[in-house]
Amino acid sequence: MIRRAKIICTIGPASQDPETFRRLLDAGMDAVRVNFSHSSHEEAARTIRMAREVSREVGRPLAVMADLQGPKIRVGVLPRPLDIDLGEVYTFEALHDADAGGEDGAIPITYPDLATELEPGDRLLFDDGRIAFKVEQVQGTRVTARAITNGRLLSRKGLNLPGKALHVPSLTDKDRDDLAFALEQGVDYIALSFVRRAADLAELRDLVDDSVLIIAKIEKEQAVQNLVEILSLADGVMVARGDLGVELDFEEVPIVQKRVLRLSRESVSIGITATQMLESMTSSSRPTRAEVSDVANALLDGTDAVMLSGETAVGDYPAEAVEAMDRVARRIEAELGFLEDPSDFAPPLVQSGVHRTVSGAIAGAAVEATHRLGAPFLITLTTSGFTARLLAAQRPRVPILAVTDKERTYRQLAMAWGVVPIHLEEEVSYDGMLDRARRYAFDHGLAEPGRHCVVTAGMPFDVPGTTNYMRIEML
Repeated sequence: MIRRAKIICTIGPASQDPETFRRLLDAGMDAVRVNFSHSSHEEAARTIRMAREVSREVGRPLAVMADLQGPKIRVGVLPRPLDIDLGEVYTFEALHDADAGGEDGAIPITYPDLATELEPGDRLLFDDGRIAFKVEQVQGTRVTARAITNGRLLSRKGLNLPGKALHVPSLTDKDRDDLAFALEQGVDYIALSFVRRAADLAELRDLVDDSVLIIAKIEKEQAVQNLVEILSLADGVMVARGDLGVELDFEEVPIVQKRVLRLSRESVSIGITATQMLESMTSSSRPTRAEVSDVANALLDGTDAVMLSGETAVGDYPAEAVEAMDRVARRIEAELGFLEDPSDFAPPLVQSGVHRTVSGAIAGAAVEATHRLGAPFLITLTTSGFTARLLAAQRPRVPILAVTDKERTYRQLAMAWGVVPIHLEEEVSYDGMLDRARRYAFDHGLAEPGRHCVVTAGMPFDVPGTTNYMRIEML
């Protein structure tokens, strides 16, 4: 059984050694996330190099996603952890230097314009909302606020200002340095944090090659309001439920998740669900029942990929977390009917946008023909990967064998729902690509000679994004 949904693993201290990394791959990892909020360039280079080497050794594609930190506002350097008492008043000081400490007992904040953005009544939420304050006074570079929770505040903890449209750049100086480094390393995806509007993605797109795919992280209220425009420029979206759950009322997050995943499928963008999916497995060898249900519901919502963060980066059971994710995905996909007889044809979903173009019509017809013929899989010949992702958005009941001569496309498709990437190392031709797919299918027991299969492609091959060809072949 080929698992359709893909699994992304954040690599960190718990998974940087080659043995654990291989265990993650064996357990079902499809893509690697390098988190530049915590990884140095040296650590990131080592992770990317290991991903490339192991991928070549095992003959399986492994996508690499560089996740930029973005304009995260944090607590500066505290002399010691600070116990916050409910009802007490505290002073916060806006600083330019992220490594500086506050004066006269003020709590340092690494955002120089903090005071100009706030007014009495606004909320300050630290550490994913665990510690909260309400602003009482703003004066100069200082903000006075009353604690509305207890807690212990530590250096470097994040600060959210829900409901505030901050005037911060989408790419910080650190992001630009990390981006240049990631592009030198040849990463496949760039994830942009704290996206607020489509212009944030346009700024990033100007700095990267078209062959690099961009993931917009949806974790701000503004992003939810501008979701359609953001999806028009993004190659994928991530429901980053950590900060999103602080920016919005927590009961809104499941609704936003469903909306983001639905729109991502309609726009042929890769949809990723992330944050706290198997959080308890950072210290436990088994997930909770609620976490299993959370992963299952994300899959039922139609997510292309599910992501592990601390579970694989710093957890005690990284490989076990991937195995648990894999087990849940396979069980849900069996229930959805992907293992049933593909000749049991069902009417296609009504789609919009790109699905009503020529490319969308070809993809829809190919999926329908596959189901009616009882074909064991679809074959697509692709340069940019768009044809494969377009087919995946139709959610066919059979695997999609995507043949490409581009190494980056081969790796990127490791993160696309239901796609089995196949690398062509010979001269590009229709017959050569079809023969490569046939050999792969026979070698891996996916079909026997004499079965029909449906082939789609964009002609000519060297023009990305034009799916205009469908043909039925005999294996």
